[in-house]
Amino acid sequence: MGEEGTVGVVARVLVESPLPQLDRLFDYAVPDGLVDDVHPGVRVKVPLRSAGRMMEAFVVELAEHDPEDRVLSEIDTVISSVPVLTPALYELARKAADRAAGSASDILRLAIPKRMVRAEKAWLAAAPPEAPIVADAAKEWAGTVLGAFPDLSGALREGERIAVDAPPHPARSAVDGDPDVPPVGAWAQLLAAVAVDTLARGRSTLLVVPDHRDQAQLTAALAPHAPDDAVVAVDARQSGPERYAAYLRLLLPAACIVVGNRSTVYAPAHDVGTIVIWDDGDPLLAEPLSPGVHARDAALLRQELEGSALVLAGHTRTTDVERLVQIGWVREILAARPAKPRVVLSATHEGEGHGVRVPSTAFAAAREALQHGPVLVQVARPGYAPVLVCADCRTPTKCPHCTGPLRARRAGAAPDCGWCGRRYANWACANCSSTRLRMASSGSERTADELGRAFPNTRVIVADGDHPVTSVDARPALVIATRGAEPIAESGYRAVILLDGDKMLLTEQLRIGESCLRWWSNAAALAAPNAPVHLVGVTGPVSRAMATWTQPAYARAELADRQPLHMPPTIRVAAVEGTQRAVAGAITQLRADVPSLPPTAVLGPVALPSADGEVRALIRFDYAAGRAVATSLRALVIAEALRGRRSRKDRTARNTPTLNVRLDVPELDL
Repeated sequence: MGEEGTVGVVARVLVESPLPQLDRLFDYAVPDGLVDDVHPGVRVKVPLRSAGRMMEAFVVELAEHDPEDRVLSEIDTVISSVPVLTPALYELARKAADRAAGSASDILRLAIPKRMVRAEKAWLAAAPPEAPIVADAAKEWAGTVLGAFPDLSGALREGERIAVDAPPHPARSAVDGDPDVPPVGAWAQLLAAVAVDTLARGRSTLLVVPDHRDQAQLTAALAPHAPDDAVVAVDARQSGPERYAAYLRLLLPAACIVVGNRSTVYAPAHDVGTIVIWDDGDPLLAEPLSPGVHARDAALLRQELEGSALVLAGHTRTTDVERLVQIGWVREILAARPAKPRVVLSATHEGEGHGVRVPSTAFAAAREALQHGPVLVQVARPGYAPVLVCADCRTPTKCPHCTGPLRARRAGAAPDCGWCGRRYANWACANCSSTRLRMASSGSERTADELGRAFPNTRVIVADGDHPVTSVDARPALVIATRGAEPIAESGYRAVILLDGDKMLLTEQLRIGESCLRWWSNAAALAAPNAPVHLVGVTGPVSRAMATWTQPAYARAELADRQPLHMPPTIRVAAVEGTQRAVAGAITQLRADVPSLPPTAVLGPVALPSADGEVRALIRFDYAAGRAVATSLRALVIAEALRGRRSRKDRTARNTPTLNVRLDVPELDL
């Protein structure tokens, strides 16, 4: 690969590059002057002849080399002497990438932060931390919390894979009443107890949660029981130096509790004893960047490699987890005395107007609850009127410029586009030329206006993407929140009203029933014990599961319905995108490589509306064929990338798109 090496040591490196053809180990000679600095895990710079430039890379391993065997290029420089890539992390990244037909470097880019020189120097100069000591009182507390789930403590020690339905209610902590400490849910205390119990045995815990609000609750639940220096936060909101310093802390041989978002599943903590995934149905735990490995799947791979315990917890059960329970790969552990909220299915009664948004029963429950504390009202969308239609022909309004949906920010305001932001003071219907608009939906702000008039002299708090609120006090208030943005209330809400459920269920998605049940269950878990939870205007299996608090049974029924239809997660799905030629060739080659694929395995290809000339095909396959399918698709991606590189050299197809592959697509969306 270049100049002749003259030393007897070869470094096998993984180049940091998104190019699929570079997703392998390259051999480089180690110069005499760098022999003492080049170790497995360090970052280096190496010459890449094909690119004609220097590239950063990780040293994966060292081996002896006879200079007479072949000519090798030499490592140029050592960027840092700190071995940031551990052997276990590389093995996990390689296995996760292979399962998803992706590149290991893409996984490592998510796991290892960029180097920050000052943070690294401070870390090198600091004394290593001592092994954390868990107080006896904390051990006793953890044992009491875990004792509510028979066999849970033993399963953690045995390194089992566990599914747990978390207690659906708020919890009191040792720091209740401190205005600087947010209230927490019982789920946070359960996960904190798991982490403290694991830390007491001298092992680390990874607590993987969807967003910063969950992270804040976990941190508050851990504060009274875990040593401060043993809790390490990994957060995308951290600055570069903070995130790199936290990563360096994880490399030290001292047990800790890591709390963070989806990339935390790759954290190289010392001797990981337990991995916890909270609310795995939340889309924030699905990695949007290539190769798109879900945190749950990465955790399953890591648990298999390292033998740690794995806890999949939530207020609902996803079909993905339920499938693992059904095949015996994950063990279900139930609470000795399962708790459930008091859910009421509310509907309009005879004499009430058609389409009344808040039935009289829910209205009366809110009025009664406001005498004692806050009331939560969950709505589907933010804003004032997120959906407008023509008042005469009921045609949905569209932006003439970009075809985006028009919305109203307040009563009487001119509509504007939710995509491009253009305002239309003189709007006219493209279908009937009418200039009259009708508000077809009520967002969080309009709901706040309407309920504010219905309950005068009552505080009204809006919580959505534009108005983030993490917690509220125990004083009476109407809290209008969009799904997933509900703040937690001190001592819990005195009533919870779930609106717009019928509209949520109309979304054309395979998993919309699961998603709605998760949104409603998470909101219901914020209610105080015995407080009513009103689910308005919803019927069918989802409402029955909500009312009886039998989410696992709903997941089992969903799996049974999807099995004969070959829908995920009963099977795996790969999406293949590219030119018509590339996709057709990939399908042909895949059928040759994996003859077990049934004739109905391929759906499409169909044209992609957002990409000129590109198409997409979906490939359905059994889990048993996963390795063969991933290997074949990865080889096809590399072959297509090399073909495109040769074409660009000949200047015949400079903009030829490469073949893109993504496995484990959750929706069959063509």
